[in-house]
Amino acid sequence: MNKETFLDELKYKLGGLPPEEIEERLSFYREMIEDRMEDGATEEEAVAGIGSTDEIASQILSEIPLKTLVKEKIRPDRKLKGWEIALLILGSPLWVSILAVVLAVLLTVYIIIWAFVIVFYAADLSVAAGGLAGIAGIVTYLMAGNTAGALLSAGVMMILFGLAIFLFFLTVGLTKTGIKWSKELLLRLKALFV
Repeated sequence: MNKETFLDELKYKLGGLPPEEIEERLSFYREMIEDRMEDGATEEEAVAGIGSTDEIASQILSEIPLKTLVKEKIRPDRKLKGWEIALLILGSPLWVSILAVVLAVLLTVYIIIWAFVIVFYAADLSVAAGGLAGIAGIVTYLMAGNTAGALLSAGVMMILFGLAIFLFFLTVGLTKTGIKWSKELLLRLKALFV
C-alpha cells in the first residue's frame, strides 16, 4: 500500500473525529512515513512498518476523550429549523427516557462487573481470616492439652491459607478482566460516535 492510499484509508476510519484532530493525526503519520523513507525504506515498506489502519484508528479512538467525540457528533452541520426544534422538544419525553434507560443499563453493567470483583476480594479476606483463626485454635487446643484438636486446627489452617492464596490469584485475574471489559465497554461506546 502506498502513502496516499494509507492516509486516505486512515482518514476514512477517523471520519467521526473533529476535523482538526483528523488533520493532526494524518500529518503525524505522513511525517512518520516520510522519515522512514528518508532512512532508506521504500514507500510500501514504510507504510507496512507503521501497522494497519484498523489498529491505528483503534489506538487513536482509545486516546480521544468521550466528551470530545460526543460533542463533535451532536453538533449540527447546519442551523436547526423551527419545526426540527419543535419535534425535538415534543419528542423529548420519549428520547430522554430511552437515553436515561440506556445509560442506567450501562452503569448497572459496569457496577455489577466491579461488585463481582469486590465480592471475590471479600471472600479471599474471609478465608484468610479463617486461617488466622486456625492459629488461635492451635494455641487454644495446645493449652488444653488436646493434640488431636491442635493437629486438626493446623490442617484446617493450612487448607484455608492455601485457598486464600488461590483466591488471591483468581481475584487478581478477575480484576484484570474487569479492567479489560471496562476499556472495551468504553471503546464500544466511543465507536458509536465515530
